[in-house]
Amino acid sequence: MQKSVKQRQWQRWPLHLLFIVLALAAPLLLTHWIGGDAAWSALSSFPFSILLAMLALAALCWNLNALRLRLLLNGRAGPLNQRSALGIELASKCALCATPGGSGGPAVLLALLARRDLSPSKGAGVFLIDQGFDSLFFIGLLSGLVVYTLAVDTGWPYQALVQWSLAGLLAAIVLVSLCLWTLPRWRIRPSGRRSLFGHTWQRKLFRRYLRARQTFLRTLKLPKRVLGTVLVLTMMHWCARYSLLYLAVMGVGGNIDWLWTFFTQMLGMAASQFSFLPGGAGTAEIGVSALLMPFLTTAQVGAAVLIWRLVSYHLYILAGAPVLLWFGFRSLRQRSLALESGLGRPGN
Repeated sequence: MQKSVKQRQWQRWPLHLLFIVLALAAPLLLTHWIGGDAAWSALSSFPFSILLAMLALAALCWNLNALRLRLLLNGRAGPLNQRSALGIELASKCALCATPGGSGGPAVLLALLARRDLSPSKGAGVFLIDQGFDSLFFIGLLSGLVVYTLAVDTGWPYQALVQWSLAGLLAAIVLVSLCLWTLPRWRIRPSGRRSLFGHTWQRKLFRRYLRARQTFLRTLKLPKRVLGTVLVLTMMHWCARYSLLYLAVMGVGGNIDWLWTFFTQMLGMAASQFSFLPGGAGTAEIGVSALLMPFLTTAQVGAAVLIWRLVSYHLYILAGAPVLLWFGFRSLRQRSLALESGLGRPGN
């Protein structure tokens, strides 16, 4: 049985590798489709100084998230310096970008924290707090954007679409935030109905739930200074991350409000969740291109979107893949050493 499961896992690798190749090639194909040869000409004249600024912003985002992880863990995963936290950040972001819907990111994060003696259930509690801070930032920002677009004639195109999209995103984030906020009050109560899981699985799920809940509450009880610092780091991260498109537009000679590029990226990344390709490839580029069309030429749009994806997606895979492979190699090596030591004991 175990052998057949491993065989199925190996059989999925070619398909997953094909999806990754398609995801990496999608921005190149769409750039040529949108802008043609003129897009490549605009790309060749992209200022090197702006490209360096975008790369610096990406590196800043990685370090901000690494510092935020260190503060939230608060020593519960052992001594964690900035370098080790940065390795966890790069590996988890690489897995997030290389899997459909980003499903691999949380799994790799929990697995790496488990190697530092923090169980996946406790790691899930820290992860929920991390996502809660993200939701809190976007709730505040989207609330201000909704009020701003309703009260002021911004001159943005698709005014009705903008307002309804912002309201929809705000409602979704509020719903998720309510689930996170009410998590400590959830209870698992015995029911007279037949369960899909056996009693053993029920006990395991209940224990994991209690550990995640305990970690969730313990993280919320961190000093207000620490929680305030995490919130500031969250704001700095998303402002830096969502400034990448603004710099890309500047590099191709465009002139668009930073607020519009921020909103464009939010909608583009929300649309990317409906793509079956890793990183939301295809839908993210098309969504962002459609919202930039009223302000830029097709050549400028194609070049800006390609530069933006190279820094916000391809770079994450390029920087995180070696770290993820190194963690995987170390894990396999430790397992082989443990197996050899177990076989070498007397009586085996």
